[in-house]
Parts: sequence; C-alpha cells; structure tokens
Amino acid sequence: MKRFLFNATFGIIACHFFAACATRHAPLPADDAIRKNLGNKKSVSVLFIGNSLSFGLPKELEKIARENGVNFHATQRAHSGWNLARHSRDAETLQVLRGRPWDIVVLQEQSRIPSQPIKRHTHMVPSVRQLAREARASGAMPVLYQTWGYRDGDERRFYDDFFAMNQRLREGCHAAARIEGLPIVRVGDAWESEMAKGRGARLFMPDGLHPSRAGVRLNAQVFYEAFFAHQAAPKNRKMRLNAAMPTRGGG
Repeated sequence: MKRFLFNATFGIIACHFFAACATRHAPLPADDAIRKNLGNKKSVSVLFIGNSLSFGLPKELEKIARENGVNFHATQRAHSGWNLARHSRDAETLQVLRGRPWDIVVLQEQSRIPSQPIKRHTHMVPSVRQLAREARASGAMPVLYQTWGYRDGDERRFYDDFFAMNQRLREGCHAAARIEGLPIVRVGDAWESEMAKGRGARLFMPDGLHPSRAGVRLNAQVFYEAFFAHQAAPKNRKMRLNAAMPTRGGG
C-alpha cells in the first residue's frame, strides 16, 4: 500500500514538473509555416471554426492587428458546446468555409476530446482531416487551435487539475495535428505559463472554463504573434480584467 501511494504521489509530481517544463521550448517550425504562408500580404482573412472558447477572439484579434497597422479580417463559425465533428456535418459551416478564399482556417476542438485518446481517434481526427482538406481546397492554410485545461481540471477524473489536463490536451492536439501536418497555435501553453506564475485565475470566468476578457486578450495576443512573428504593441487604455458572466456550453 505504501509503495502504491509513493508511486501515485511521484506520478502526480512528475506530471506537474513536465507540464511546467513544456512551456519553456523553442518556437516550433509550425510558426514559421504560418508566417511563410501569410508572407507580406497587405490584407489577411481568417475563419475560426469552434465553440464558445472562440467567442470574442476574432474581434479582439482584429483590434490588436489594427493597433499594429495590419489590415486583418476575422470571421467565426462558433456555437456553444459544438465539436469539430458537428461542424464537419453542418451545411452552414461548410458553406462559409467554401464561400471565399480564406488565408487561414483555424480549427478549435472541444477541450475534452483531444485529452482523451479514444475520442480523439474517433471524433477529432476524422473531423480535422475533413475540414483541413476543405480548407486547402479553397486555398487556405488549416491551423489547429490548442486550447487550455479547465481551472480545476476535468471533474470526470479523480485528482485532476489544470496542469494534468493541459498536458493531456497538448499531447492530443500535437498527435492530431501530425496526421494532417497542421501548424498549432499553442494558446494553452501561454495559459500554463500564467498559471505557473500564479496569474492564471484572472484568465477564467467564474465557471473555471471560459476565458474572461483578460483571457480573450491573451488568446488574441498569442494568435497575433503566431501569425506575424512579433509581439503585439501594448494597448494605450487599461485593460479591464473583471470576468464577464459565464457562457453556457462546454468548450
């Protein structure tokens, strides 16, 4: 019994250690692929496909782009609780995807799915493959949006926490991305860095899942830097950090 408790405790500590270390990595070639695809375009159009974790992100990204002198247009197809499998079967999503020549199409999966190997294989991978190929057929680069772990971890798991869930989610996104050779925008890594520094609570709404205004702002900054290879200029006005009311639907 003592040996079991020791092994379990060691495993939990190791998960936290490797999760914290994972944020300290060099930029992956995926970032270079996104920037090379955009090149020196004077105008950039992006379509976000996902759920409530993408709410507010396109507008905030457009705002940051304008602050930095970039002509940027972002649109989203996002519904609370939706996963990519549902989008892949939705006529309106496919119509929007095929309706104009996007530069980038961002795919955001429901967070539990990439963190569970079976669901990732049966739900996420086929949907990512279909939507990525649809995006490429229209001349766009498909990009995977790596979201973040829930503040208190997945309540469906015993002794879970943010770091453990975030690590599973990261591994799942990378596994799915490799199948279609997709670049990843690693938003979850930025959240992990803030959590490790004790500043993560401000990023969440009270539900411990959805992003607050500060969380949306951080997400947009990570996307901007992934797209354009330099940090966004700070806003002149003070950013409001108070959380809004929770949005229904899982992300």
